[in-house]
Amino acid sequence: MASIFTKIVNGEIPCYKIAEDENYLAFLDVNPNAKGHTLCIPKEEINKIFDMEEEHYLGLMKFSRKIAKALEKTVECKRIGVAVVGLEVPHTHVHLIPLQDMDDMRFQRKVSLTKEEFEALAEAIQNNL
Repeated sequence: MASIFTKIVNGEIPCYKIAEDENYLAFLDVNPNAKGHTLCIPKEEINKIFDMEEEHYLGLMKFSRKIAKALEKTVECKRIGVAVVGLEVPHTHVHLIPLQDMDDMRFQRKVSLTKEEFEALAEAIQNNL
């Protein structure tokens, strides 16, 4: 059965898309730790990040770096945190989280945004790519 991220890649589930190319997709997390929390995924459904072929893995990291640089220009923060946890969805994903303090990385504190705020934020990040 396809993961929720594969359904997003296939357009079956909508997302607040930031960027994509033929291999990767970046979109805002709908249950964010902090404003701007973004997920970068390979379009190919691969359960574990270290099961990726090295070239594909390096491509995901390069893509994530590009998104992180745009995110840092868009959302006021001390830095962009990076996490790869992967237990909640069996599809490799890189979390990019704008950080004010360490609690932003703990996946326990969440923020809420309206649909309009998500859309405006995705557009603002796109404009900084």
